[in-house]
Amino acid sequence: MSQFRQRAATMIAIVGLAVAAQSAAAADISKFMASEVEKLKQEWAANPVLIEAVLAQNAKHVPLTSIQDLDAKWQATPGLADFMMPILDNPAAAELYKLEANAGYVVESFVMDDQGALVAATNKTSDYWQGDEDKFTESYKGGNGAVHVSAVKFDASAQKHLAQVSLPIMKDGKAIGAITLGVDVGAVR
Repeated sequence: MSQFRQRAATMIAIVGLAVAAQSAAAADISKFMASEVEKLKQEWAANPVLIEAVLAQNAKHVPLTSIQDLDAKWQATPGLADFMMPILDNPAAAELYKLEANAGYVVESFVMDDQGALVAATNKTSDYWQGDEDKFTESYKGGNGAVHVSAVKFDASAQKHLAQVSLPIMKDGKAIGAITLGVDVGAVR
């Protein structure tokens, strides 16, 4: 067999293993969600500290253009900067850290307001505004709320296969924001 054919066969085998691993991980996260979604809603999405933080942010009525300007600055800034600290170091972020410590399968979490802007996070996210992404649009659902689970993907910063589980944050039967949890699928098997 030529060197080219050996490399091609090796690559095909690697891709096949990756697809099989992703399928198994997707099945694991589906089983996990079936058994854990109510617990996540109660412990995370109905957390009074997180609800109060979202209500306070929503009350500011920040124009979407201001949110998008901050999003552009956030994405253009490598590492951490002082303007990011109010998201990463506030009472709601402290509550997220506590919740993560008690849930060995969550490696990151963040809360969004009614426009998809970050309210609190345990890690710097790739962007500040989530309002144009499924994690927000599918969980906020125009104020109706729903559970959204992303496909399993390898997260380079965490060095783990993660699924993002997004839940609405509800108040008086209406979604006021959303929360996303980065779930390590290897920890839920």
